[in-house]
Amino acid sequence: MSFTAYMLDVVSDTIYPARITIEDGLFKEVTPITVSEKDIVKIDVKGLMVPGFIDSHIHIESSMVTPAQFAKIAVRHGTTAAVCDPHEIANVLGIEGVEAMIENAKQVPFNFFFTAPSCVPATGFETSGAILDSSDIEYLLKKDEIVALGEMMNYPGVINGDEEVHKKIELAKKYGKPIDGHAPLVTRDDLDKYLAAGISTDHECSNVIEALEKKIKGMKIMVRDGSSAMDMEGLFDIEEAGKQLDFSGPMGLMFRDIFERKIYSPLFDFIVSDDKHPNDLIEGHLDKSISKAVNLGIDLLKAVNMVTINPGYHYNINCGAIVPGASADFIVVDSIYDCNILKTYVRGECVFDGENVLFDVPEVEPRNTINTTKKTASDFDIHYDGGDECEVNVIECFDGDLLTKKATATLPVKNGIVQPDIYQDVLKIAVVERYGGNTIANAFIKGFGLKKGAIASSVAHDSHNIIVIGYNSQEMADAVNQVIDDKGGISVVSEDFSDSLPLPIAGLMSNEDVYVVAEKLGVLHKMAAALGCQIEAPFMTMAFMALLVIPSIKISDKGLFDGDNFEFMDVIIK
Repeated sequence: MSFTAYMLDVVSDTIYPARITIEDGLFKEVTPITVSEKDIVKIDVKGLMVPGFIDSHIHIESSMVTPAQFAKIAVRHGTTAAVCDPHEIANVLGIEGVEAMIENAKQVPFNFFFTAPSCVPATGFETSGAILDSSDIEYLLKKDEIVALGEMMNYPGVINGDEEVHKKIELAKKYGKPIDGHAPLVTRDDLDKYLAAGISTDHECSNVIEALEKKIKGMKIMVRDGSSAMDMEGLFDIEEAGKQLDFSGPMGLMFRDIFERKIYSPLFDFIVSDDKHPNDLIEGHLDKSISKAVNLGIDLLKAVNMVTINPGYHYNINCGAIVPGASADFIVVDSIYDCNILKTYVRGECVFDGENVLFDVPEVEPRNTINTTKKTASDFDIHYDGGDECEVNVIECFDGDLLTKKATATLPVKNGIVQPDIYQDVLKIAVVERYGGNTIANAFIKGFGLKKGAIASSVAHDSHNIIVIGYNSQEMADAVNQVIDDKGGISVVSEDFSDSLPLPIAGLMSNEDVYVVAEKLGVLHKMAAALGCQIEAPFMTMAFMALLVIPSIKISDKGLFDGDNFEFMDVIIK
């Protein structure tokens, strides 16, 4: 196939007309049309040709659909490749789950690349469905589909020299594959130790100062624009951060130099989704993130580079630029500023014609991974025999933020059972172990705003036990039991209404089209809002309340967890 087009060259950051030839799914020839030829050569492509977008860090499972179904919605938004960390399904099914994701991904025209999940489980303070040790990681790193070691969430293990953690890191180096990071609020000497291990990226920066230190010390910074964690606004408001910055001390001097000389444009390397719910995917993917970045002051070509050539080079994958020898993945847009996708091509074949996706997807045969007994109201009671009220530790969460704060509350006690208090917005939260142990941990949470009812889900990062939040113990039990009946999924229960979204594939995904899943999720969002929930993405935010490696306080099936000191803490303050 040969044609002429105006193309965006992300190597030189220029736009020019070119003759392009594609053979066997690769760009064979990319030849600029000379000035003397410009007026006599007919341009075949109506629109601007741009490299296909690459999401360099995403957990497909969070879209609640299979990789094949994800591809079907992603190509509508100009995404042609994704570097996927399958640690969600790995925590449920181990290597079997990772290989199932790879196999399903091969069934559709889309460039799926995977990382070897480095932390399964994320910590030793929770129960997961599988454990991947260093020998399992080596098995995965040998696969061509595996392009990196997945995010190293066990940053205490890296910093403190955990032998098994460092074995995995050394294996990645042995096979010449980069190591993704996960280091929220890690700074100074601890950051130096973390980076000394050879970790190259981080997507957990929550403020500019954190990103600056990591960038100065050699990390590549991923700007997350997901469904629950939306860091772009905070990270891109650089001038405002400069006004608040303390420039004293040696680190401050480096920062001052950057701000005074205004050389912070190269600070960020990638735009990533991390976790993207189906209702958000329908609205947009990286195309929407590019427009958002530009509106926040990032140079347009810089934003495009963050989802094309930058991830292509970093992960050594043969896409991300329109150059000879690269995979012929590209999009046609009417304007790079609007990022309106007219057509999407993968390996030289049109997969989206502006209206329809031109491929079908296979189904995955689900099997039940929920192994726990039905629950009763008493399973969610917290007992106290010291009087009519007691002081408790509370998880305080915030809309659009994965970081939590430690809070306390004084709660009433009735018949020896500690009660939630809607006037303080203190609700009950619990994690139910789903892998056969039948353990339950109960605690309290602030920030959700529920006035009645309960919400539950088998999507609870990263071990994916069943998590539930509610005001009433019986409704919490009913919500959890609905998830059990559905063989995994999300449920909303109240005295007025109830509904659920089954996710029978590992309790994480559905075989349904993303539009079907999004419609049902939208109904559940409205139901949660009707119960008083104040969180925009309540189920994703709830899922992260079980992720112990993000400060400062979370909960696992084994108890309430102090993420700052990496140890369990009491619910009742004695």
